[in-house]
Amino acid sequence: MAVKLQGFEFWKTTLRGARYVVAPMVDQSELAWRLLSRRHGAELCYTPMLHAQVFVRDANYRKDNLYSEVCPEDRPLITQFCANDPEVFVQACLLAQDYCDAIDLNLGCPQMIAKRGHYGVFLQDEWELLEKMVKLANEKISVPITCKIRVFNKMEETVQYAQMLEKAGCQLLTVHGRTKDQKGPATGIASWEHIKAVRNAVNIPVFANGNIQHLSDVEQCMEETGVQGVMSAEGNLHNPALFEGHSPPVWEMAEEYLEVVSQYPPCTLSYVRAHLFKLWHHTLQIHKDLREELAKVKNLQGLTEVSRQLRLRCQEEITNGGEKAGQVVGLPFPHWICQPYVRPVPKAPVANSNGTEVKAGCHKRALSQEDSDGACDALSKNKQKKKARNPTRTSVPSRSQSTSSVSSVEIQRVISVYSTCVEAAVKEGPQGGGRLPKSRAEVQDQGRETEVRAARGGRGGKEQRVTGGRGWRIVEPQPPQTPNRPP
Repeated sequence: MAVKLQGFEFWKTTLRGARYVVAPMVDQSELAWRLLSRRHGAELCYTPMLHAQVFVRDANYRKDNLYSEVCPEDRPLITQFCANDPEVFVQACLLAQDYCDAIDLNLGCPQMIAKRGHYGVFLQDEWELLEKMVKLANEKISVPITCKIRVFNKMEETVQYAQMLEKAGCQLLTVHGRTKDQKGPATGIASWEHIKAVRNAVNIPVFANGNIQHLSDVEQCMEETGVQGVMSAEGNLHNPALFEGHSPPVWEMAEEYLEVVSQYPPCTLSYVRAHLFKLWHHTLQIHKDLREELAKVKNLQGLTEVSRQLRLRCQEEITNGGEKAGQVVGLPFPHWICQPYVRPVPKAPVANSNGTEVKAGCHKRALSQEDSDGACDALSKNKQKKKARNPTRTSVPSRSQSTSSVSSVEIQRVISVYSTCVEAAVKEGPQGGGRLPKSRAEVQDQGRETEVRAARGGRGGKEQRVTGGRGWRIVEPQPPQTPNRPP
């Protein structure tokens, strides 16, 4: 059995001193994209994040996401798992170790699906569990174990977190310089200061992640933090030639990617479509008809044709527009050049008429007095769309809606009456004819009779339903009738 390399020796020998790293990206860092990125400067790639539990139990999942993507040109390669059970994580590692150069534990995913599944960054407060997972994997598997984390707000806590993982057996640490709350519109700027503090505190290689849009960012990050390598995710998706320091025309990257896809099938169509949307992002803001077409086509040939049409339109614009062709406000280059997408800064919250802060740009409004009267008639977005398509159709209230229409007073009254029936049935017993009501309607009938008797001073009247069950009427007690006897 070969000796398992550790720390800096592992980075220098197995990973060949990789400095330019393509991040693990769900449904985006598949084989074809990894090969394209390697052609343009990437020195190390990760698989998309795989779910350890599914990987263990589903042979088809293993085949589709790792085994069928084995390729000599695709090395060095690190397989990433999300997991929250030490035994399951080790089983997944054992099944994957022969197909990669290391196993990475995802401790950085901040998405809602990770919160529901209890993995990724939502494990960062469970140090005892993480220590056990990393330690067990380091002892049991034949390749090194690495981790990808996010930072805490406090720098000291981040450093202690990194040192705990190193002590447990982590051989390489990737630090994303954002907290778990920095995502989506609130992504903000990654803290290279936190990354630098971790690098100075541990004795294993460290990769930095965050704020990487150009090759100059890579060089600046390595200089400021002292890390061994820099990882890029979104920057790579918009410009796979980022690590070359080159910004080619989008159609060159799109056509080369589609060529790789055709050479290394199968590749899920949704992955290809997503990559084309990223590459052509800025151009699709202008040619919206082709954006819709790109979303609708059903095969690789259709995607290729849409990309070709985009190229032709851009080249026509270059021919007709001269030096200012393709210039868009806010973009440093013409829209057909590979360049990063920078999220707009979220607007500051504004106060509404009640003095309460609401998010700017949020079109939801508080219910006015008129709204509150008809609040039960409010429709979800999906139901509004259905109603727009078929306005004459009347919607059937859902079970939850029909249940919610029953008042709490009525529920309490029914429960009270039912309890009274139970007591009476127990006292009378089977011989006395005591029995429980069989239905809610029967409970209501008995309850109405009890209420009417009390309201009428104990007289023997009772209420009965009128025809159709739409109301009630009082039935006066009748004197006993003397049976007619023959003379």
